[in-house]
Amino acid sequence: MFLIAILTIANYFLHISSIISLILTIAILITVIIIHHTLQQQIEALETLYKERTAELTTANAELARAARLKDEFLANMSHELRTPLNAILGMSEMLQEGIYGNLDAKQIKSVHTIEESGRHLLSLINDILDLAKIEAGKVKLDIIPVSVPSVAKVCLRLIRQLAITKRLKTLSNYDNQVNIIQADERYLKQILLNLLSNAVKFTPKGGTITLEITGDAEQNIVNITVSDTGMGIAEQDMDFLFKPFVQIDGGLSRAHEGTGLGLSLVYRLTELHGGSISVESKIDQGSRFTVSLPWKNIIPDNTKQSQQAISKATLLVVDDNPKIINILSDFLKIKADHIFIAANGIQAIEKTKEVQPNIILMDLQMPTMDGLEAIRQIRKHNKTIPIIAITALIIPGDKERTLEAGANMYLTKPLNLNTLANNINSLL
Repeated sequence: MFLIAILTIANYFLHISSIISLILTIAILITVIIIHHTLQQQIEALETLYKERTAELTTANAELARAARLKDEFLANMSHELRTPLNAILGMSEMLQEGIYGNLDAKQIKSVHTIEESGRHLLSLINDILDLAKIEAGKVKLDIIPVSVPSVAKVCLRLIRQLAITKRLKTLSNYDNQVNIIQADERYLKQILLNLLSNAVKFTPKGGTITLEITGDAEQNIVNITVSDTGMGIAEQDMDFLFKPFVQIDGGLSRAHEGTGLGLSLVYRLTELHGGSISVESKIDQGSRFTVSLPWKNIIPDNTKQSQQAISKATLLVVDDNPKIINILSDFLKIKADHIFIAANGIQAIEKTKEVQPNIILMDLQMPTMDGLEAIRQIRKHNKTIPIIAITALIIPGDKERTLEAGANMYLTKPLNLNTLANNINSLL
């Protein structure tokens, strides 16, 4: 009887233990289901948030692009409409000076000459606005031909010589005998040099000196065209505004110099279209030195002579608003990497980075909508590891330090040596 009682009690406890195990198992299963459900809800909420944020960025990008397009169209249309009456004004002033409508006395001739001078000045400003609008709208196509750099330089010096003589400025030139022909658009190359030389004349006081130098860097395949002056100089805090349109560093009601502030902006954009870069050095009351660096020999890589340097299997994101640079980099990189993705501004770069998770990013710094510096900062908030190579056509003091501080791994300047770029990509990968 005692044994039976013990067995009965044992069975009872075993039964209780089985029930407890079952209850615990059910509890664990319910907990897992609840956790899974909660995680699923969180994932769905994050996916919804991501989609909403992506949609917001896409909408914002589209609105900004539309606003930029409308601005460019407005500027182009207004420039065109203003040129029509100006042509009539200039034509009439010329005919009056020729005496076609009768002879004028000295005072009248002087007045008509003032009208003509003012009209031509206004026409040059309108042309600058039109050129900038066309560039920003992507409607400028370069006519790339062999161009003699010394010949273009001499023509530009002749064009500003009278203005320099009026201010008693000394003009000097120094040409590297090794440099002659480069591949460029002759008209726009003249515009680059004329804008730099005109600025040098404008901001150099009487008795100063303006120097034009041309040097070749055979190792980097670069021609450097430098315009320096002994003028007023530029403060360090003004450097970032130099190449922005409609900005003058002496802006305001008391400014001493005429102009729209488009000259340097055009220089930068035209230099970038040529695949080159521009750098500036300056000290207050000591003068400024602007250097335009352009490709010298091989602008576009010859695919029949591919470099032995291949990029490790990778997905690359190329961010640049210059279609020509995009094409050159894409043509060069697509034969060396797995996948190439393109973005035209900072906002698109952020979206593409989230979408494709590239192994490396080539980021231009000067772009519309959102520049490369801000895009790097935004990307680094969410991704600390993707290597970013910053590429710029505008080189100003402190720019490299700011770019690396923002999160870039490397800082390169145009014109790019493509094989060196491939080596740099491999080193970061």
